[in-house]
Amino acid sequence: MGKLIKNHLARLIILTAALYQVVAGIHGIFWPKIFWDVWTKNLDGAVKPAPILQILNIIMGLFGLCWEYPLPFLIPNTALHRSIAARLAIYPIAVILAALIYQGTNAAIYYLVGLAIYFWGYSEGEIVCMPWKVPQRRTAAAPRNTPGKV
Repeated sequence: MGKLIKNHLARLIILTAALYQVVAGIHGIFWPKIFWDVWTKNLDGAVKPAPILQILNIIMGLFGLCWEYPLPFLIPNTALHRSIAARLAIYPIAVILAALIYQGTNAAIYYLVGLAIYFWGYSEGEIVCMPWKVPQRRTAAAPRNTPGKV
């Protein structure tokens, strides 16, 4: 049996959540509804006259899609793409945006599961590499930087 690469699993779950969020935002433009409107009508201004929250959901979903499955010549191997900590800081905003609209509640749940798995991988010291590739290990012939030796 192989070893579970948690950042790949989290990446696939976040890709699903981001696609779901884009579809929920588009769906919410035609049928605007705040998920929490049973308890308060204060948030209806974010969806009814102008689809502000729906557009923010579409933008955040497209951002998640582009971040998790980048074009090979544009984003990969940048510090932002390799950083799991940046994902753990940005994706909670996507969770809040998705949880506010009625159509995006499933996307919010998927994001939370993906964030939990990213955190699991981050706590075990995993790194992010190009999609569908296993992180490269240091070879035995590669010189190591040791302090005090020239």
